[in-house]
Amino acid sequence: MLLPIEGCGQIPLVPLKTAIEPVVSVVSKIKAYAWVAKFNCQNPQEGLTSDESAAIMLYSMESSGETVYGILNSILRSEEPERSNRLIPWHSYLKLFITALSRLPSHQLTVYRGVKLNLSERYPKGKHFVWWAFSSCTKSLNVLESSQFLGQTGTRTLFVIECFTGKCIRNHSYFPTEDEVLLIAARHFEVMSSLQQGSDLWIIHVKEIQPEFPHLVTDDSISSNFEALKNSDAKASEAAICKSSEINDTETNMNSPVNAS
Repeated sequence: MLLPIEGCGQIPLVPLKTAIEPVVSVVSKIKAYAWVAKFNCQNPQEGLTSDESAAIMLYSMESSGETVYGILNSILRSEEPERSNRLIPWHSYLKLFITALSRLPSHQLTVYRGVKLNLSERYPKGKHFVWWAFSSCTKSLNVLESSQFLGQTGTRTLFVIECFTGKCIRNHSYFPTEDEVLLIAARHFEVMSSLQQGSDLWIIHVKEIQPEFPHLVTDDSISSNFEALKNSDAKASEAAICKSSEINDTETNMNSPVNAS
């Protein structure tokens, strides 16, 4: 297991325009994308500021070339010391992005994520692991039927994920119709069971676990919003969700079931 992700916890919160300056050379079109995101987020919902909402929208944007989510998640999945060094220019954006997500309600629910590989041997029952990257999931299995995502033929693995820190980003996404649920980076899971369905589909049931120590080091005010819901709130949260609008003990680079990875 890798050491916790650090570096963005105690730095000041800055506007999106300032936060992306250190990564302009990494993501060539990021200034244009950030401008569009900020323009579209002038009246954000759920109490977020315009910059916070735009940070989420910027993450969700697709492109034929470089994407913020693709590059950032690739870095988060990498080994140390490469990960820490490559994350340095991303610290300001990460601080803004994570702060924005922390202000959205955490929901306890079951979501789905697919990959066109057989990962059953890498996720045996009882294994604990960390998904270091941000993970896009869907609440609807129908979304995964598209060949763009999991599809209906070929070698595939479907993850059935019980989470308690799922963030519904529909109100701030560039693709609001996808009803995406985003799992924060560095979530800890346990494999509960696995099942082979037919000759080429494996279903792996995982459950989010509260680790003894956080894998993502943030301000206390932020990390407290990623804690487990009280049992008394769980059913209400699941019913109300979004109505308003390792390989090497880490993870594999999964195909995203929605437009952000």
